Order: sequence, then structure tokens, then C-alpha cells
Amino acid sequence: MMLGAHITPAAKDHILNADVCFLAASDSLVELWIKELHPNVRSLQSYYASNKSRKDTYREMIEVVLSEVFAGKRVCGIFYGHPGVFAYAPHEIVKRIRAKGGKAIMEPGISAEDCLIADLGLDPGKYGCQQFEASQFLFYDRMIDPSATLILWQIALVGDLSFGCEATSSQCRQVLLEELYKIYPENHKVTLYEAMTLPIGEPRIDVIPLSSLVDVKLNDYTTLVVPPLSKMKRNIKIIEKLKRIHSK
Repeated sequence: MMLGAHITPAAKDHILNADVCFLAASDSLVELWIKELHPNVRSLQSYYASNKSRKDTYREMIEVVLSEVFAGKRVCGIFYGHPGVFAYAPHEIVKRIRAKGGKAIMEPGISAEDCLIADLGLDPGKYGCQQFEASQFLFYDRMIDPSATLILWQIALVGDLSFGCEATSSQCRQVLLEELYKIYPENHKVTLYEAMTLPIGEPRIDVIPLSSLVDVKLNDYTTLVVPPLSKMKRNIKIIEKLKRIHSK
């Protein structure tokens, strides 16, 4: 996530020893830094465009990477954060290479979730944690536990039916709010979070009432964190059952 800081030695070794590197990172400083590590770096950002489905973008990315792999080259795909978190193309590339009998490795990285946990002091094990891509949360019936933390990713794109990369309208956010209001009150305090990508500045940590979500400024990488509304309820029957087991 952060330029120069959040890269593992293993990932850096793959970059240095590749024949060609493909980079998916929108920050020009990241691209310049990667090009200092390797002389043959090709950006994948040009495949994104307004009014273009991300499905088409991902398909084109996959094809260009695989063309070099199946040409016999040692290829390194570089994706910001963790390459397996909210990233269709890396998973599909690995799957297709392995299906052809080739060798493909995905190295874990530091994701936005990892940064969020550190910056907000959030322990997923304290109350439990449930997380969804915001549009997926709307498109499918979900069972939400109000005693656990809820994390919704890419809320600026919520309600997008075209699978595009443009922010949706405040009306779409209102639809999200209507669903959340079935569980949480309008004045429930929530957090808007954005991880740092440069070693200067601060992460975005804005605490607002849930009702303010409809008008607040969002970026495509803004995350919504909804803290628990109620306390966890102990399952007395299960606890008593376990006590009887341990007493034998």
C-alpha cells in the first residue's frame, strides 16, 4: 500500500528476477520507483477507462500478461496492496497458468484491511468482523450481526450495475442507507477510512453520523467501517453443554 515500505523481500526478489513486470498502480510515483528496480515495466492502468466495464479491463489485463507467460518469459505482476484482495485479475492469471501446467506464485502483501486494522486500532477478534464489497452487499441478501463490526469496501461505487469505475450518485448511497437503517439508527457513528500510500501525510479517518454518508465526499478507495451496535449475547445453552463435557 505504501510506496517503498510495504513490499516484502520475497516480492522484491520476484521483481528483480523477472524478464518483464506488469504494474497495476495508479500512483505515478509508485511506477517511477518500480522502474528503478526493473528496466522492463509495463503499466496496466491504460486498460481502465470511463464508461468501460471493469470486466473488459480485467480481461485485457489477463490476456496481455498471459501472452508473455506462454511465450516462455518469467513474468511478475505487481498489484498494489495484497494481490489477492479485491483483485480478480491476479487470481484468474494464477488459475489459468496452473491449468496449463505452468508454475504461478502469489506472494501475500499488506492490504488496505491490514492498514485499517492498524490505523483504527481495530481487532477483528474482539467482536467479530464481517466485510463485503458495498455493491455486493446490496445485490445479495446478507445476514448482518449488529454485535460485530461491519466493513463495506468501495462505497463510492455502491449500486453500480455496469461494473464501471466511476462513482455512483447520492441516490445510490441513499439506497445503501435505507438497507443499513434496517439495522442501525441514523445517528450511529461510522468511520470513513483511506489508507496512506505515501510515507507523508495521514490516513483519512473521518467519524460521521451514518446519515451524513449520502452527501460526504468519497473516493473510489474509501472504506466504510460500522462499529457494533449491540453487545454480544452469550449462548448459555452451549456454554452449559460444554461445562458438562469438561466436568466428566
